[in-house]
Amino acid sequence: MDWFDFSLKLPITDPTWIFLLVLLIILFAPILLNKLRIPHIIGMILAGLVIGEHGFNILVRDSSFELFGKVGLYYIMFLAGLEMNMGDFKQNRGKALVLGLLAFIIPIGIGLVTNVALLKYGVVTSVLLASMYASHTLVAYPIVIRYGVSRHRSVSIAVGGTAVTDTLTLLVLAVVGGMFKGEAGGFFWVWLVIKVIFLGGLIVYFFPRIGRWFFRRYDDNVMQFIFVLAMVFLGAGLMEFVGMEGILGAFLAGLVLNRLIPHVSPLMNHLEFVGNALFIPYFLIGVGMLIDIHVIFGHGDALKVAAVMIVVALTGKWIACWLTQKFYKMGAIERELMYGLSNAQAAATLAAVLVGYNIILPNGERLLNDDVLNGTVLLILVTCIVSSFITERAARKIAMDEAHLEESRSVEEEKILIPVANPDTIEDLINLSLVIRDPKQRDNLLALNVINDDSSSEAAELRGKRYLEKAAMITASVDVPLKQITRYDMNIASGIIHTAKEYEATDVIIGLHRKVNIVDSFFGMLTENLLKGLHREVMVSKFLMPINTIRRVIVAVPPKAEYEAGFLKWVEHFCRLGGTLGCRVHFFANEETTAHLQALVKKKYGQTLTDFSRLDDWGDLLLLTGQVNFDHLLVIISARRGSISYDSSFEKLPAQISKYFANNSLIVLYPDQLGEPQDAVSFSNPRGNNESQHYEKVGKWFYKWFKKG
Repeated sequence: MDWFDFSLKLPITDPTWIFLLVLLIILFAPILLNKLRIPHIIGMILAGLVIGEHGFNILVRDSSFELFGKVGLYYIMFLAGLEMNMGDFKQNRGKALVLGLLAFIIPIGIGLVTNVALLKYGVVTSVLLASMYASHTLVAYPIVIRYGVSRHRSVSIAVGGTAVTDTLTLLVLAVVGGMFKGEAGGFFWVWLVIKVIFLGGLIVYFFPRIGRWFFRRYDDNVMQFIFVLAMVFLGAGLMEFVGMEGILGAFLAGLVLNRLIPHVSPLMNHLEFVGNALFIPYFLIGVGMLIDIHVIFGHGDALKVAAVMIVVALTGKWIACWLTQKFYKMGAIERELMYGLSNAQAAATLAAVLVGYNIILPNGERLLNDDVLNGTVLLILVTCIVSSFITERAARKIAMDEAHLEESRSVEEEKILIPVANPDTIEDLINLSLVIRDPKQRDNLLALNVINDDSSSEAAELRGKRYLEKAAMITASVDVPLKQITRYDMNIASGIIHTAKEYEATDVIIGLHRKVNIVDSFFGMLTENLLKGLHREVMVSKFLMPINTIRRVIVAVPPKAEYEAGFLKWVEHFCRLGGTLGCRVHFFANEETTAHLQALVKKKYGQTLTDFSRLDDWGDLLLLTGQVNFDHLLVIISARRGSISYDSSFEKLPAQISKYFANNSLIVLYPDQLGEPQDAVSFSNPRGNNESQHYEKVGKWFYKWFKKG
């Protein structure tokens, strides 16, 4: 029977079977490689080698691999720029700059000598090959995240050094590629530099502004994802238009869009998911299909090239990290962690070798021949394995040391309660909770919908269920669990208070109500009843734009705020918010409170970008109108009546806010009233021991006096 006749013809050309085979490789390669403890990136390349024309000739490297391969290459470079922690880089920019320059100069210097002397390559080939030794990719970065040491100084330096090293490497790559795209005449270099500087300035200036404008007007996840991809390829296309390599534009697009796409956000999760699930594996499989295994083991040159590449890359990175350690008198374990993070070769190395491999010289030879292409695979394999093992050992050691230091320090279990009643504010409230929560604690988000006993109809129940499901979808998109709670109570305030006490919530985030008579009841009866019946931290928020488009956080702090029990908590929340969003946090307070804030931020949150200014006349917030722009978030630290920092001027807050800041995003925070206030004072006091003891006594006296009253 003809319809039952099946004959397998290789290579496979049917699109359905090609795509199925690629998906099976992407699915099963990580499963097999996890048992062997081999990085997934190597598995995809080896799978491409097996199915390619130099392996079992199952698939041909057709136009689909070229298309998806280019998309995947741009995607790798874009994610490398997007995942840079720019706040950490700015905090340690001096050390990171030194490490980045050393990690570029030393490997490229050693590589240039060895390539000419040992491998007998020409100058241009030797420079491009040496730049491959200098580049590195943060393949092992998930390891430091898993151990919770991503905020360690050595990690910040290694991440910042990656930005410096990879940028210089890509510039070398772009220059070499540009030499073969046009005539290198007398004005070639001058014109190339002018074009790169001009185009780079355009991308840095316009891309963030265009992105901020788009995100403020369109909140659809699909539209945002497509927009970001369009910006990536626009940057890459513009770079190719001026004669450079497109990967430089994709990397730069990632850097400038970094602040608009928080690491804990649905958009970031979607970008990483699509890239890691399809585009990047497709690219890596296509790279593997280029490899001819017979070339590696067919003669000694390929193995010799691979051996030289591996030794030079590992040695050069170690010397750079050793010198950085000595310059800044760092510990040996810090050097080990920097070395583990900075010696893995992957994205930029693959980019460089493919660019060089595709450049045909006038004599018909490739700029980087098959020996280099195949040697690069061994280089990536060895460096990724070495990087993973060294980083694992160093990160575990640092995590254990930090655990010993924190054994005696009790950390309060965090639980943030988010009442959801208005569908228009659910996304803002959930996103705010995501950027202030402690990422080291799980199951710390609670969403609540309260149904009045009087209106316990089926429609109200279904509406509340939809609100909770919407909140859960937002947190699920960033892989954060959310507990959904539905409660029947006599009124909403009572339901929130009872739920907070039952679940031991430490923070409550609510939206600012909307009423016509805004002066008479600015915060509404709900907020007033909440503050009377709940002594935990309460945030009343109003956002006029998505939180990821906020450019600066302005925090107005009243006198004696440092004596409140919740002082440490709210400072931590807004420093964490600024660090996650990559924006600057600007504190306004009087001289005494500013001194405490500066000491606390310096000791615990030094990586957050902060400014401090004087605000002596708290009674007139008109002084802040010149500081708060439309794209800033104004935070006002208030206080409950009868608390230490309460002042009669707080009675004027509703009128001042509605008059001066009606068109600004706003948070009014009421600090936690539980705990010992002297802990905050003694920790954050920057002065001598005598004055510290004096403040502690004063704080205790105030606390006991108000507690009795």
